[in-house]
Amino acid sequence: MSAAQWRRAMKSGGSMPAQEARVTALPRAVASPSQPAEPPPAHGELPRWLGRLLRPVRWRHVLVALLVLVYPFVASPFFTFQIGAQSLALGLIALSLTFLGGYGGMVSLAQMTVAGFAAYVVAIVGSSSNTAISLGWPWWLAVIVALALATLFSAAVGWLSVRTEGIYTIMITLAVGVAFFYLAQQNYTLFNGFQGFSKLAAPTVFGLDLREPVPFYLLTLGCSVAGYFFIKHLIRAPFGVALQGIRDNPRRMQALGFDVTAHRVAAYAVSGFLAAVGGVLLVWYNGRISPGTLGIGAMINILIIAVLGGMKHPIGAFIGAIVFVLLQNFAIDLVDRERFNLVIGGVFLAIVLFSPDGLLGLWHRLRTRLGAPFPTRGSGRIHQ
Repeated sequence: MSAAQWRRAMKSGGSMPAQEARVTALPRAVASPSQPAEPPPAHGELPRWLGRLLRPVRWRHVLVALLVLVYPFVASPFFTFQIGAQSLALGLIALSLTFLGGYGGMVSLAQMTVAGFAAYVVAIVGSSSNTAISLGWPWWLAVIVALALATLFSAAVGWLSVRTEGIYTIMITLAVGVAFFYLAQQNYTLFNGFQGFSKLAAPTVFGLDLREPVPFYLLTLGCSVAGYFFIKHLIRAPFGVALQGIRDNPRRMQALGFDVTAHRVAAYAVSGFLAAVGGVLLVWYNGRISPGTLGIGAMINILIIAVLGGMKHPIGAFIGAIVFVLLQNFAIDLVDRERFNLVIGGVFLAIVLFSPDGLLGLWHRLRTRLGAPFPTRGSGRIHQ
């Protein structure tokens, strides 16, 4: 301490050493915990981080996990690849719409467009039959670039549409999807026009050929389970709770200090990442990508899947995808090949008329009649 500082301290009537002592003592008082530290876990107990991670897991999750793990080893390759893997890939894209519509109140028709965008990036950056356009990067780098660009693309779609509500959001996202469809169809320099790209098979990782039915099914299953529990965790996190509050009353949330636009754009980015993962799996499943994969029919199919299963729970997306793929593959056994879409449309109308909550709503009614109360928090609320 200099002499001038000492004189100013003495004139002020205080003691500088005493003040320094108080200042240096303040952090110790703040740093000292007001509550006793949590005791370490007892012998035989799970670590707390693992307990928090497994908290959403219920007995029904364990039962379903056993069924889906045993399924590829007892089913034929057709049911493993054509039914199981395709349902999980489509369910992951529908899960992105369920998160946006059920928890954010924003129904977007551009989720299949985001998935197709990721598929096109995999074809352009990675390897395909068109060596004049594809850059030939390693598959893992192409996947990372595809997921990152598709997430940014979805956030841009959200930035355009979050200032609207209801039918206007649907129309804007539909316009984005149609515009990208015609861009991919008419651009031959980057998207190879109507023909698209082919020979986009899944890679071989550590000697495991992911093009085989069982490894590819397990890959789609792992991605779907990760996406499901990610959404289950996110809707309980502060971001998910704030998003549901914005869905119910955006003006009140804005008055409380929440940035409504930023939350909605972030929700679009999260949903875009899920849709991009589903798009990469879908292009590996089909082995090709063309404008027909992301046309208006494909966009509507994702909405049908989400509504069939029920948009009030993440598992509804996968239930709707399984029903949709089964109808798509076996409806032609009931009617003519040209009219199998009529069966899908009839089932969709029946579900919407008799159970607006989808197949999960029917399960809810069945449990109520059997005397087992469904864990709801009020009529019309989202099941967490």
